[in-house]
Amino acid sequence: MWGNGKRSKPMTVDTMVGQRTELHGDIVFSGGLHVDGTIKGNVTAGPDGSAVLTLSERGTIEGQVRVPCIILNGTVHGDVYASERIELAAHARVAGDVYYNLIEMAMGAEVNGKLVHQVEATPAVRALDSAAEEAVPAKLQRKS
Repeated sequence: MWGNGKRSKPMTVDTMVGQRTELHGDIVFSGGLHVDGTIKGNVTAGPDGSAVLTLSERGTIEGQVRVPCIILNGTVHGDVYASERIELAAHARVAGDVYYNLIEMAMGAEVNGKLVHQVEATPAVRALDSAAEEAVPAKLQRKS
């Protein structure tokens, strides 16, 4: 998927959860995480922003997922946050809301929740917004 096989990031696997493995507890990782087994806890990417989660057809996550790039072909019971992109393959099942920047969804994938598009501002855009806000006199700025 992802543009006819062309991926912007190399798919490396640094950590693998095997098919007959069940983990209980939250996981924070960087690099590539491939899950064939079951994780009962939240899955979160480390601060470097280059993490990729791959959940195979046999894999299950029971918890919240917060990873920039996600490839799902298994089951997630919880909300999913993909700040860069998410691919929902044919056997993907999500029981929760999916928050995404870019999404690709194959025929057969299911989301039992909301699909919420969120655009993540780049650091340059955030800097421009801050500079523009500082240029506006305080009495003209909206108060929230």
